[in-house]
Amino acid sequence: MRKFYCGEKKDSFAGVARKVVQGLFIGLTLLLGLSSCDNYSASHRGFTALEQIKREGVINVLTRHHATTYTGSAGSGKSGLEYDLIMMFAKRLGVSVKFIVPDDFGTILDKISENKANLAAAGITVTEARRERMRFSDSYQSIKEQVVYRSGNRPKTIAAVASGILEVASGTSHIDSLNRLKETHPDLSWSVNEELDTDALMFLVNEGLIDYTVADSHQASALKQFYPKLYTGISISKASELAWAMPLSDDDSLYNEVNFFFAEIKKDKVLKQLLDKYYGDTKNLGYVNNCTFRKHVEKRLPRFKKLFQEQAEKYDLDWRLLAAIGYQESHWLVDAVSPTGVKGIMMLTNDTAKLVGVKDRTDPVQSIAGGAKYFRQRIKAIPARITEPDRTWFALASYNVGFGHLLDARVLAVRRRRNPDKWLNIKAILPLLSQKKWYKQTKYGYARGNEPVRYVENIRGYYKLLIWLTEEDQVKKDVMSIGEEAAPAVPDKKLLEFDGQAL
Repeated sequence: MRKFYCGEKKDSFAGVARKVVQGLFIGLTLLLGLSSCDNYSASHRGFTALEQIKREGVINVLTRHHATTYTGSAGSGKSGLEYDLIMMFAKRLGVSVKFIVPDDFGTILDKISENKANLAAAGITVTEARRERMRFSDSYQSIKEQVVYRSGNRPKTIAAVASGILEVASGTSHIDSLNRLKETHPDLSWSVNEELDTDALMFLVNEGLIDYTVADSHQASALKQFYPKLYTGISISKASELAWAMPLSDDDSLYNEVNFFFAEIKKDKVLKQLLDKYYGDTKNLGYVNNCTFRKHVEKRLPRFKKLFQEQAEKYDLDWRLLAAIGYQESHWLVDAVSPTGVKGIMMLTNDTAKLVGVKDRTDPVQSIAGGAKYFRQRIKAIPARITEPDRTWFALASYNVGFGHLLDARVLAVRRRRNPDKWLNIKAILPLLSQKKWYKQTKYGYARGNEPVRYVENIRGYYKLLIWLTEEDQVKKDVMSIGEEAAPAVPDKKLLEFDGQAL
């Protein structure tokens, strides 16, 4: 049965008693100098928390399953901004990671405040109330708390929100923000859903089952691309900060190390590159393109899905990426022809078709096989030091504009003291190849540099949407059941020593 309440959740007498007993037990344990299996601060006298992590060779991290934090899928492996950050931090320390993923967000806050992990990396908003329970690192991302609504139901004022059905997830900072807002808008009311998280509530809004929910801007941005009817509107609070949380302690060793880590990745632009990785493509597909793509997934893709899967397996690719390339090229039309004479689903030129052994470009079997082979060749041509996902984006850009122009852009990146191995930098420089001031400095000359940027970003959007549509929709399932090692941003001296293909 679904349970709702307004305001803050209160502990039962038994719950309070249990916490008191736990506190007494932890205090007694520390007094005796014993080590508790649930206590992840320094458990041996003479060692700091950081030293103890290094001695044990593992850091224990609380997180949650979400597109913005930590995900794991059969086709895509583990990913998420928090996952990447934690893996980088663990590598810095020379330790492995044990991820602890509770069922709900509130449990994460409880466990870190009770010292049940070294830190929590779960997209946690810093609030004054939470500061009394845990210690926060420096911020790594700024967000806003926004009202999420369905197309055609835009609330222009808080009064409009108050007149509809508003639900928010239990344990979130949105409840505190709404309570503050209620002081000036006494008619505002909401229900706190103890069973569904914010993702699931966004699904309910998309389906028209509730009018509104509240989500952090980065969370809404990551999810609303999959729900084209969703929009974000009124902000219910000032900009907030996301940070890692640690247990309250006088031991500054881990706290300082985390802050040193964030300072470095901000300075080197690695953090900026990671934010682009996860949010750089969230606005690429507008409502019309998103809906059209979904229709084509239903009507056109089934005819070619097996072909994409077979060729992707042959060339060690994700079939959804290969299908996304095909959609960007032709919208999965076998007889597609461009004004320049490229043809077929994968829109191969005559020269490319000959290179990969395709005799009939309009034959979908040959076209998809040829496109897969050519794309694998593009990936192999990218220098080995360029890591994923940048390696894939570079290969896509070369598929569109050619390797020569991509090389020119990388040379210009070095001259402008930008890292030539990061797509974030190259996509800002490729458009310069259409300006005489810049292309006259290059080997391969003029290029319509905006086109490969749009090409790559569109495919990123189609690919991510295909993953969402073809894997089990966990958000929908939950609702229905209830009812990369990054390189420095500025190249070091050896990157400045290039000779043609050396880049």
